[in-house]
Amino acid sequence: MIITKLEFLSRTKLNKHTLDVWIREEWLVPDVTDAELTFSEADISRAQLISELTEELGVNREGIGVVLHLLDQVHGLRSALASLVENVRVKDESR
Repeated sequence: MIITKLEFLSRTKLNKHTLDVWIREEWLVPDVTDAELTFSEADISRAQLISELTEELGVNREGIGVVLHLLDQVHGLRSALASLVENVRVKDESR
């Protein structure tokens, strides 16, 4: 599902300046289609996480970058593990 910038701002309750900062920091990396930024449901979840980390837990800018990097690594590892498990399953079935 493609989410426009206006809808994203409305759903996340962010202001434009905050969104611009988060994009500049590369905490959010929206798609660019027809010179317009578009977002996904995952971007909304990520924005909600960033908001919780900053507002509720008091994590500073540097900490947000570290948390998001580690989270991205975890997701990458989960994906790689799922792929490995599937490959092993397919090999076992072909024996």
